[in-house]
Amino acid sequence: LWVMLILAGYYSLGLMLFGFDLALPIGVFTGLAVCIPYLGFGLGMVLAALAGVLQFTAAGESLWQPAIGVAVVYGFGQVVESFYLTPRLVGERIGLHPLGVILALMLFGQWLGLLGLLIALPCAALATVLGRRVLQSYRNGDFFLTE
Repeated sequence: LWVMLILAGYYSLGLMLFGFDLALPIGVFTGLAVCIPYLGFGLGMVLAALAGVLQFTAAGESLWQPAIGVAVVYGFGQVVESFYLTPRLVGERIGLHPLGVILALMLFGQWLGLLGLLIALPCAALATVLGRRVLQSYRNGDFFLTE
């Protein structure tokens, strides 16, 4: 929820700074749709590009301003979300190291595509908990404690 709210504010503010009239609804939609990995981001970017093209061509301006605006806002937003927000905020909540979050998303995404991205973090968290319990059980067992 925190990642979605932060990104909704970021995308809205970023698009407003580039002069988009529909910055608030598109930014909020994109931020909330980020819960669907890559699809929410992609759909929001397409909506922002379409709104920019319609707005700026109707005003008789160049298409470069909306193209650069969308590329900068969404490119930087994706980098911040992928490398900082999700690993830090989500990883801390489920007990995974930020690098573990990134690796789990990459691995499950490669194996299972979109479905893999949706189940990556719960499966990685489950594997981490099971691994810790097995290790603790081993360390408390007779085999480990005997010389």
